[in-house]
Amino acid sequence: MTTTALLIIAVLAIALLLFMVIKIKLSAFVALLLVSMITAIVAGIPIDKVMPTLIAGMGSTLGSITIIVGLGAILGRMIEVSGGAEALANYFSKLLGVKRTVASVAIAGFILGIPIFVDVGFIILAPIVLGFAKITKSNPIVYGLPVAVCMLAVHVVVPPHPGPVAAAGILSADVGMLTLLGLLLCIPTGLVGFFTAKAIIKHHLAKNGDNSQAVQAEVATTDAEPIAPNTMSPPNVWLIVSLVIIPIALIMLGTICATTLDKSSSLLPVAQFLGAPGTALMVALILAFYFLGVRRNWSLGKIGEVMDSALPTAAVVILVTGGGGVFGKVLSESGVGTALADTLSSLGLPVLFAGWLIAAALRAAQGSATVAILTAAGLLADAAAGQSDMFRVLLTISIGFGGLGFSHINDSFFWILTRYLGISVGDGIKTWTVITSVAGISGFIFTYLTSLVLL
Repeated sequence: MTTTALLIIAVLAIALLLFMVIKIKLSAFVALLLVSMITAIVAGIPIDKVMPTLIAGMGSTLGSITIIVGLGAILGRMIEVSGGAEALANYFSKLLGVKRTVASVAIAGFILGIPIFVDVGFIILAPIVLGFAKITKSNPIVYGLPVAVCMLAVHVVVPPHPGPVAAAGILSADVGMLTLLGLLLCIPTGLVGFFTAKAIIKHHLAKNGDNSQAVQAEVATTDAEPIAPNTMSPPNVWLIVSLVIIPIALIMLGTICATTLDKSSSLLPVAQFLGAPGTALMVALILAFYFLGVRRNWSLGKIGEVMDSALPTAAVVILVTGGGGVFGKVLSESGVGTALADTLSSLGLPVLFAGWLIAAALRAAQGSATVAILTAAGLLADAAAGQSDMFRVLLTISIGFGGLGFSHINDSFFWILTRYLGISVGDGIKTWTVITSVAGISGFIFTYLTSLVLL
């Protein structure tokens, strides 16, 4: 099938999905699967391979998020029902002032995003984000979107995240210099993302009305069994801080050990086990079971009831996110990404710009930032050969920022955000997609200006 035909199919598939979800109000999970089936057949995937492709897309996505979303949702529910999230938000709102809390949470997200995958970090911070929103009587997007864009900026550029690390290997870029320069360039990029998010959110809420209380109620109660209100005094603020920091610290430990310990070290497997997101969250959940439940005289029945009440909401997030993975897999397997990348790489563009553009186009076409980064790096490996070390580092960063923008309905993280923050698909595109796109373009501009100085 020709490149033009594949690109038309991709555009029509996205348009059909938006129509089903926004206009027909069809379940996002059902719509994603249905459009994925239609797209696979029309794009020429053999009929007997359509369902295996869908299953592979679902499996590859759920394999990485199911445990994390499930345990993260339960931990968040324990913190929420105990009054911990509200107490934490109340404490820091008084300490910092309400006007500074959004920036403070975004800065925390930026720092935590350095060692932790963006989806894991956001899920861990979600109860805190919702707690701040509740205390300040704000819509959850006021806190959630700035945090998410700051975390994502680091995720696509700075090691040890898989995209930049693998791209550095393909392009023979120095990982140490990539880490240092990537972090420096992520600071202005994160600031652009933060202020863009604030401006877009302000415009969005002014235009659509700030239904903060309704959204908070929907996020808190969707598909969840009612739980008797907590009548005890809220837990200590620093206990809640510890429950958030402990899994983050364990994940950081695993990351540091993986890069510093010798491969033959007997401590490495232990560190990798403890640093796995699932293990880290389980440790925090066991601590929450005791300190938020048993020690505060909750009955075992109530603890189990609170934990189970998180699962229906988690299931919705998991299934819809898996559906997004299926759609992205079909677009990838159909050859849309390859056709688009080959077309762009043949245009003879300046290499730095070509790296950003190819990654950005692939990100928009098939959803995965990591796939976009790796594909773009592979296509430009020959062009990078023979260039200076600094050029290869800047090319890797440029490609990474290409993977930052244009997040929409074929990106699994898009569905995590919209479900956790209680916003519609249309509103997600009007806010999150625009925010990431502006940040991605800004990241390239900063990288290009840096190249004028360093090259």
